Amino acid sequence: MGWFRPRKTFRLVTPLQGSRTDPVPAWKREEEGLSRKLHDRWSTLHRHCDDQSSQLRLGRLVRRLTHYDYGVRESALAELELATQLIRAGVRVAFLPESQARTADLECRVGPERFFVEVTAMVGSAERQRLPVRGLDLEVMIGEDEDRGVILTHRILARIRQKAKQLADYCDPVVLSISIPRADLRGEKHSRPEQIRLDVKALAGLVTVLLTKVATLSAVLISFWDVEPVPSKAGTRLANVELIERSKQQKTQPRVRMFIQNPSALARLSELHKALIRQTL
Repeated sequence: MGWFRPRKTFRLVTPLQGSRTDPVPAWKREEEGLSRKLHDRWSTLHRHCDDQSSQLRLGRLVRRLTHYDYGVRESALAELELATQLIRAGVRVAFLPESQARTADLECRVGPERFFVEVTAMVGSAERQRLPVRGLDLEVMIGEDEDRGVILTHRILARIRQKAKQLADYCDPVVLSISIPRADLRGEKHSRPEQIRLDVKALAGLVTVLLTKVATLSAVLISFWDVEPVPSKAGTRLANVELIERSKQQKTQPRVRMFIQNPSALARLSELHKALIRQTL
């Protein structure tokens, strides 16, 4: 994944609603812009998401990917990655219009059925970048003896509750995608922060319990880039949880990804939708 250089500007040189068959992108990079990999992903979305709303949001996505604030960059990167993965899995994806109303980010269709996806990235606030903890937005400073994995778990549960209220008005299935970004994307070049040790199976169980109380969410997809999975004390396996763990050497993919379905969801994903989402893991 390429490094970002902050405060770069981009100029639109052709209308975003140009020819759909034109192989030339509707924008060009000035000075140093996106890495080739990110550029290719953006181009894939530009070709497939050809409605007006998507084109407008993709134009803004370019600027967000090179924004000086790492939180803005991570949020845009999470949208770019997941939308690309869904398209490759065979899902028709459209970016929903940006508005002051609390809406999801993506509308996904397979045949006549659809589901929505809300994408969020958990990063620390700017004034706390020095903390060796990633994915946390704490109200108070943490103590040295506190369990970082437990704190991270509590923050994830809080984010799920927050987003469940935001997405309460949807009648179709809604998937919440949470990205816990890699520490080196925060611009920390001096020393690598200590990895957070996390019992991912215990987390999946806690998220499942929470989801039974928030029926508006159909499922939660969580991507951890820089955690250290610890052996679980529980030998049971939850039927509603899909869990993928990768080695440390696979740095272009999340270390851990989990797909947790809500057994009490008011609107449930179809079997085809669930199969396609599993392909993104």
